Amino acid sequence: MGASGSKARGLWPFTSAAGGGGSEAAGAEQALVRPRGRAVPPFVFTRRGSMFYDEDGDLAHEFYEETIVTKNGQKRAKLRRVHKNLIPQGIVKLDPPRIHVDFPVILYEV
Repeated sequence: MGASGSKARGLWPFTSAAGGGGSEAAGAEQALVRPRGRAVPPFVFTRRGSMFYDEDGDLAHEFYEETIVTKNGQKRAKLRRVHKNLIPQGIVKLDPPRIHVDFPVILYEV
């Protein structure tokens, strides 16, 4: 695979103008990503929710109901997990947006 010869700017979203490397540094950074078709942003703005709504409209990860069990003449309360009549939360908007897990970028803090 040879060089593409394309020196167009703006293909790599995280190019730094303060790098001081000029167009050669920008070309080296752009070589990491080869866009195909339309440019895809590296950010994720929504995700699928992991919680559920019950019949009462309460939102939680898990729901339990209390049941009374009689054992040896003693009443004892037990919690039983509810699996029926739960509605998934759906799509949740992320605030702030996250970087996509498959996007090839290294986060560095000085």
